[in-house]
Amino acid sequence: MFGRSVEYKSAEQIAVMRRAGIVVADVLATVREAVAPGVTTLDLDAVARGVIDRHGATSNFLGYHGFPAVICTSVNDEVVHGIPGERVLAAGDLVSVDAGAIVEGWHGDAAITVAVGEVSPAAAELSRVTEAALWAGVEAAQPGARLGDVGHAIATSIAAAGDYGIVEGFTGHGIGTEMHQDPDVPNIGRAGSGMRLKPGLVIAIEPMVSLGSPYTQILEDDWTAVTVDGSRAAHWEHTVAITADGPVVLTLPA
Repeated sequence: MFGRSVEYKSAEQIAVMRRAGIVVADVLATVREAVAPGVTTLDLDAVARGVIDRHGATSNFLGYHGFPAVICTSVNDEVVHGIPGERVLAAGDLVSVDAGAIVEGWHGDAAITVAVGEVSPAAAELSRVTEAALWAGVEAAQPGARLGDVGHAIATSIAAAGDYGIVEGFTGHGIGTEMHQDPDVPNIGRAGSGMRLKPGLVIAIEPMVSLGSPYTQILEDDWTAVTVDGSRAAHWEHTVAITADGPVVLTLPA
């Protein structure tokens, strides 16, 4: 069932993916600094384009199945895949920014959630809980562990923090010469189940969590996924290489 279509990378290939990851980290850090009340999500996309161009990298989002931008900007009840546009950010908003880049044919992918000005304690805690779940998933991605261990760690971390909706309709994924590869990396799982994690596997781990329902619907733009109950959501993601020495996060800043 597993392994036939899974792409394993050499140390040299992972090193190139790290270069792509550094570009993604720079994009997210620069966009984070640009987030402020009065800024449009299209303004943020322009900032991201500039960073990608400065690095001499290529966007893996732009044109992907027709996607028209280099980042996704998902605001408040938008979970993922929000299209940058004329929406003006306001104080109290929560915006998730998903970014990617290609260097020499190898992909990086990561996401952060950013508070616009001062947000409610519940919104701030939602983002914190989601980021903590991401790191729980990273820690579980040890060589010899199982894919289910990653989802189990994510879900356990979230459940321990309170009553949150774990979005199941979207998952993490393998990544390498393509942005989305096998295997899927769910944000729930049974410990000890699923494919074994071997050195050379690279996956994107990306919990998506809401303050209410775990269910989503797609807007008329055919991209933006929103919570069905209008509750706020957060999204955090890193590209992670499985190595003999443990998980290595490729999308951290240099």
